Amino acid sequence: MTDDMEMMDNEEIVLVDEDGEEHTFVMIDAIEVEGSQYAILQPVDENPDEDEVSEAVILKIELDENGDEILSEIDDDDEWEKVVDIWQETVDADSE
Repeated sequence: MTDDMEMMDNEEIVLVDEDGEEHTFVMIDAIEVEGSQYAILQPVDENPDEDEVSEAVILKIELDENGDEILSEIDDDDEWEKVVDIWQETVDADSE
């Protein structure tokens, strides 16, 4: 994990969806899979519903043309499955 992402731990991150709507997340974890970094984000529920559990969002941490870290969607299904499996193993190990 890079220093920039370590500083983002538990800080709110605002992402804009394809419809231009802003959504707030908290970074709950960052993992490395096969040399790439991934951010695990938890939505900040502004109107929490006791029966509804927010799902985590996994985004790839990449560098833009200026060398700044950006978050992007994972387009490859195999890559997605590997990241989900490793994060699930991490969560399971932490809960034991």
